[in-house]
Amino acid sequence: MVDQKPESAKMPLRYTGLLPQEEMLEIGKRQKKLIIGIPKENHEEENRIPLTPEAVEVLVNNGHDVIIESKAGEGAKYSDTDYSERGGFIVDNKQQTLNADIILKVAPLHPTEIKNLKGNQLIISSLQLYNNNGDHIRNLINKKTTAIAYEYIRDEFGRYPVMHSMHAITGNTAIIIAGDLLNNNNGGKGVMLGGISGITPTEVVIIGAGTAAEFAARAALGFGCFVKIFDTSVHKLEQLQQNLGTRLHTSIFHPQVLQRTLKSADVVIGAVNLHDSGPRYFITEEMVTEMKKGSVIIDISIDQGGCIETSEYRTHKNPVFIKHGVIHYCEVNLPSRVARTSSIALSNIISPVLVNIGNSGGIKPFLKANVNVRHGVYLYNGILTNEYVGNILDIPAKDINLLMAAF
Repeated sequence: MVDQKPESAKMPLRYTGLLPQEEMLEIGKRQKKLIIGIPKENHEEENRIPLTPEAVEVLVNNGHDVIIESKAGEGAKYSDTDYSERGGFIVDNKQQTLNADIILKVAPLHPTEIKNLKGNQLIISSLQLYNNNGDHIRNLINKKTTAIAYEYIRDEFGRYPVMHSMHAITGNTAIIIAGDLLNNNNGGKGVMLGGISGITPTEVVIIGAGTAAEFAARAALGFGCFVKIFDTSVHKLEQLQQNLGTRLHTSIFHPQVLQRTLKSADVVIGAVNLHDSGPRYFITEEMVTEMKKGSVIIDISIDQGGCIETSEYRTHKNPVFIKHGVIHYCEVNLPSRVARTSSIALSNIISPVLVNIGNSGGIKPFLKANVNVRHGVYLYNGILTNEYVGNILDIPAKDINLLMAAF
């Protein structure tokens, strides 16, 4: 005799089988196709590109379109073919990239690029507030854009990953450049960075204890240099020493102590975040006059005005000059000197953000769910949302959390 179950006992099985299909359909509806445009950087000092060919391939495989202006990657040694072979659309007309829903750049958009925006778009780029007179923000406001600054994006650990990566690259690169400038061919003292057995090691003095200073110290220690670090914060000095895992010569900033130290220094790295409170010039011109002839100064704070009085704002083409017998190197954008490495580091951070925007169904639901990227938003639908930026530029700002609830 066949065992027959009542109809009511079979019904839950039927509904259980249908539920996953309904959930899958809902997920499919939420995903949104993104049209991403990458214009060629028009600033001669910028060689980086925000997405590598490999990142473009990931985005294309997720159903998105990436439109790249021809030769946008050449500064980072990426060809148009590198991108087209991975699904990117190469265009000769910059306007085609500016018509995209999402526009990626490294440097801020040029005024002519902002003028040619169609409006109501998402812009992801650096803000470079120290080099901004307010017109840039006002023009973006008029275009009703939503804008995210690399500088303000946070990660789940509370760090600023783009700035951390760029500062790490800057610190490492500064020490490599210093080693090159010390040799005879560049007018240096003719000494090797670091040292060997029986010879006193090169002495490197670092002003500042942030990320760039930490990685400059790592590189210098790796070469065998004797490293001394000065900062205004004991906490930062303790944290840096803990991060490096070794005992260092550290000192709170004091002009007389620093002046004595500079007299024996072979290399000085200025790595102060000038947004912090404190003196603008930590090293005065008088201190520089007492340094050894042929020693090297690299002021990596020059993009904020410099922390050394003898520093000058210089470009890639002419970053080296001599004052008081001391070789100075003041390049405003050191990560761009190693553009390939910097582009990969930037792409590794930005490409997952773009994938998640698409998976979330667009920028609004994504920002609602992601407080860390939301922290990087300074414009939302043409309204300024960053109070710090508003205070600097004298533009009223509103809370993004309230705005997102209203839109």
